[in-house]
Amino acid sequence: MKSKLKICGLRREADILMVNEINPEYIGFVFAKSRRQVNLETAIRLKKRLNSNIKSVGVFVDDSIDNVVSAVAGGAIDCIQLHGSESNSYIQTIKKIVNVQIIKAIKINLDDDVFREYPDADFYLLDSGSGSGKTFDWSTPLNSSKPLFIAGGIDADNIEEAYKIFHPYSFDLSSSVEVDGFKNLEKMREIKEKLDSLNGDNNE
Repeated sequence: MKSKLKICGLRREADILMVNEINPEYIGFVFAKSRRQVNLETAIRLKKRLNSNIKSVGVFVDDSIDNVVSAVAGGAIDCIQLHGSESNSYIQTIKKIVNVQIIKAIKINLDDDVFREYPDADFYLLDSGSGSGKTFDWSTPLNSSKPLFIAGGIDADNIEEAYKIFHPYSFDLSSSVEVDGFKNLEKMREIKEKLDSLNGDNNE
């Protein structure tokens, strides 16, 4: 299985033009309070400029179900990422309303039982915190029944090591492909080329 790439935190038309060139499998719009936060109107506008083969993910932190569903119904996002303390019943409720895949973020300082708390999520995203940009302890034993997104401090210098350890469904990057707080084409290109090379060496 080849690992995919998600570039998160897009907020400008320039960001969309860059990812359209790099062509990752996923991008992320952050609806939660953040310096990368976008509103629904902006996300819809940016989504219209995005390559049709790239899936857009909406990142939410303990938001109302109405707001999450509105982002899907408005055409801004194709997938949902929950980065707060949302419960499995919250996930179940959303899935009864909209038919999209849901990524549940998990902070890796917890035990294996946390993987069993969200049976209705489609993916888990592993991170050291809420967009901390720092790696978690990669020696932590993982026993996940779901495909994994690996986030937190992944960059061009350590993606090969992370690939060998996790061989995840997808990597999730944001600050490591930025310069002075803005997305950077060269950094995106470097990480995409490294991942393509790693996937090319993978015979599966």
